[in-house]
Amino acid sequence: MRVVEPVAESAPHTHHAFEHACMPHQPEMFGIAMRVCRDPDAAKDLVQETLLRAMCAWTSFEPGSNLRAWLFRILTNSFINGYRKRRRHQRFATERPGDALAALYGRDQDCTDDLEVQLFGDELCDEVQIALGRLGPEYRDVVERADLRGEKYKDIADALEVPIGTVMSRLFRARRVLEAELTELAARDYGIRRAA
Repeated sequence: MRVVEPVAESAPHTHHAFEHACMPHQPEMFGIAMRVCRDPDAAKDLVQETLLRAMCAWTSFEPGSNLRAWLFRILTNSFINGYRKRRRHQRFATERPGDALAALYGRDQDCTDDLEVQLFGDELCDEVQIALGRLGPEYRDVVERADLRGEKYKDIADALEVPIGTVMSRLFRARRVLEAELTELAARDYGIRRAA
């Protein structure tokens, strides 16, 4: 293990002090990053992000405390945050594959809907109207705009003045609530049971 010489106490929070103290840990951080990422490019990015975060927080580091543990905690938190972000993105992208295309391009203009759907499509059965009425206003608004009017996610986000991720999150949650309520209703009224 390489021993890092202590930095002069007169300037513990300078760029030179950061470089002198943290850069010797870079190979070991890369090894840890490779174990968690299993990809050399992702590991390099993780080490770079860790060093950037450490440099930004260098003024909060207390000289004399365990620098190695501090750096590895930053690396671990960076990996966890990135993993959660990728997982959220994958969940939204795979929940309903057509949603990603609809969010970008809106309804398919080359496809003509059935005439009966065009004429009677706006009429919802009482059960669906009741289930929509039970949703909170911010969720109901998003469902009506996206699923009933066919608006793009970006247009909904602009109209509601919220990020597109918020629109997707509200739509996901509202669909789950509606699915649960309407499935329960169908099972009760029509004798349909979900497969175990």
